[in-house]
Amino acid sequence: MKKDKEYIFEEPSAEVLQAVKNISAEGRLNCPQAWALAKQLSVPVPVVGRAADILGVRIMNCSLGCFK
Repeated sequence: MKKDKEYIFEEPSAEVLQAVKNISAEGRLNCPQAWALAKQLSVPVPVVGRAADILGVRIMNCSLGCFK
C-alpha cells in the first residue's frame, strides 16, 4: 500500500479489521457508521479509516473530511 502521509495511530487489530469487513456493504461504509464503529470498539476514528484503507473499503458521505 502506498503511504500518502504519515500515519500516527496504532495499526488496526484483527478485531477492528473484521468489524469493518462485517459492516461494510459492497466495499463501502458511510461516515456515521465509521464513527459509531470507532466508538463501539473504543479506538480512534483514524484506526477505523486505516482498517478501511487496508481492506479497500471506501468511506462515503464524509462531510468533515476525516476520511480521505
